[in-house]
Amino acid sequence: MLAARGAALAGGLRVLTRPWLRGSGALALARAAGALRAGHGRPLAEPGPRRRRLGLSAAAVVNSAPRPLQPYLRLMRLDKPIGTWLLYLPCTWSIGLAAEPGCFPDWYMLSLFGTGAVLMRGAGCTINDMWDRDYDKKVIRTANRPIAAGDISTFQSFIFLGGQLTLALGILLCLNYYSIALGAASLLLVITYPLMKRITYWPQLALGLTFNWGALLGWSAIKGSCDPSICLPLYFSGIMWTLIYDTIYAHQDKRDDALIGLKSTALRFQENTKQWLSGFGVAMLGALSLVGVNSGQTAPYYTALAAVGAHLAHQIYTLDIHRPEDCWDKFTSNRTLGLVVLLGIVLGNLWKEKKTDEAKKSIDRIEN
Repeated sequence: MLAARGAALAGGLRVLTRPWLRGSGALALARAAGALRAGHGRPLAEPGPRRRRLGLSAAAVVNSAPRPLQPYLRLMRLDKPIGTWLLYLPCTWSIGLAAEPGCFPDWYMLSLFGTGAVLMRGAGCTINDMWDRDYDKKVIRTANRPIAAGDISTFQSFIFLGGQLTLALGILLCLNYYSIALGAASLLLVITYPLMKRITYWPQLALGLTFNWGALLGWSAIKGSCDPSICLPLYFSGIMWTLIYDTIYAHQDKRDDALIGLKSTALRFQENTKQWLSGFGVAMLGALSLVGVNSGQTAPYYTALAAVGAHLAHQIYTLDIHRPEDCWDKFTSNRTLGLVVLLGIVLGNLWKEKKTDEAKKSIDRIEN
């Protein structure tokens, strides 16, 4: 009996090591482990059914959902909420800037746009995965996406997309007519931007045009129309920001992209990436400064911009474009950067009331 178990264990080790030595990596190891369990009749150490652990992370929430729902939640990227944050934050900047002096941003609009960001990011990811299902199968990082892995059919994803867009339309219809028309105009960008990586080395620019539409929409939802002197530089700053974080993101897949013929700014910039990102960072800060001047912002806003500049400098200077894990860490750190901008807008707007009160007291003293 002991000899038989030893032979089985030795055979299992050979099954595990052969594919690993062939260079197929973690995916082959996982497959070999599965073969080991299946080929030897009984699992090595599985005492009963495994319990799913509950946690507060987005991935844990998705994993604790009913199994039939999980592929759809992963298709929306609910397990990776960083994209939703990056879509939502420019909306919050715009809503915050549109608030009356001395007031907090409109909480109803913030919640409305937050719900819309979840739905539209999910719709964008669904469209992206439908377009890229054949490419995703060839890239290690994306091969397990629900459509590429066969967990959801193209028809099912199309129906799911229709449901998301219908709910997003319900959100849009809560806004004024100007904003409804402006929001509907973004749909063309949402549909076409996933195709840009086949056409140009600047798909990140197309993503920036799409992801920062909320910088226009948030202001118009509050004010009834866009103020070009504020909305356009805010939109431009968001585009520059997207070029920074999504170029960093694209460096994770540059080898696979080059092999399968996809394009990105990571492949365009290559070893000159840090110089390009530095230029985008300067342009972003310049545009945000112009927003501050045109909207009458105060000291807290410019203090926040100084912190944003320091964050960008550290992010770019310490970036290692050859380490995918470092690229991911730098990419996700941009949520903090966006929140710092929002904090500066809110505090700067609250400071306006203090300045107004001081000005009124000075006038009263002069008149008396």
